[in-house]
Amino acid sequence: MAKSNADRSAKAAAKRKERGEEEIRLHCLPGTRQALAELMTWSGIEEQGEAITLMIHHLHSLGPGGALPLLEPPPRHEYAIPENVSRKLKLAHDREALRIVHYE
Repeated sequence: MAKSNADRSAKAAAKRKERGEEEIRLHCLPGTRQALAELMTWSGIEEQGEAITLMIHHLHSLGPGGALPLLEPPPRHEYAIPENVSRKLKLAHDREALRIVHYE
């Protein structure tokens, strides 16, 4: 007699527990998803979990000296307010402060 879906699911769950398997979830933006899709295409891997697992193991095999540079976050964009904009903001702030004081 064929096993039911519940029996198969229970057996798979027991096997995962026995092996110490743990689910890791990944939420990512479209650019990250696109990069993963391209890596999978280049390597011929069809499952995301397999691709991510392989990347983690290959990165780990590089050791701290090889892996740490690859794990640095990308540089943040810095914005410096131009002097003329700063001056206009200061003038607008001062005018608004005078207006508030004048109406009180």
